[in-house]
Amino acid sequence: MKVEQISVFIENKAGRLAEVTGTLAKAGVNLRALSLADTTDFGVLRLIVDNNKKAEEALKDAGFTVRITHVVAVEVDDRPGGLHFILQALTEAGINVEYMYAFVQQSGDKAVMIFRFDQLEAAIAVLEKSNVTVINGSKLYTM
Repeated sequence: MKVEQISVFIENKAGRLAEVTGTLAKAGVNLRALSLADTTDFGVLRLIVDNNKKAEEALKDAGFTVRITHVVAVEVDDRPGGLHFILQALTEAGINVEYMYAFVQQSGDKAVMIFRFDQLEAAIAVLEKSNVTVINGSKLYTM
């Protein structure tokens, strides 16, 4: 139940992020979630979109360096301790969270988090064993 994520490497300068979003807008690609991490010289923009193929092609055609990676989307109880329950199960299994970010969901009593793990398949197995809902890509891209 992996989800495809697009990582875009961009220079850390004014207007570069707008070039990415403009490229995606022109291609008719809708952003579903994003995370931006930066250093002095460059940034990594991580995206969940509604059409990965279109996004990847448009961004590459515009000269951006793009990589597809796999992440896991997880429903988290929207209550105190909801995220802790999941992280504790992963910790006990010796699985490291490399990074995570929130996915905007319009309604419901669950939050959705996107995770990148050092042991992707093992993490999915631990989550499912812990009765945590792992969301597949086809559902996530349309949320």
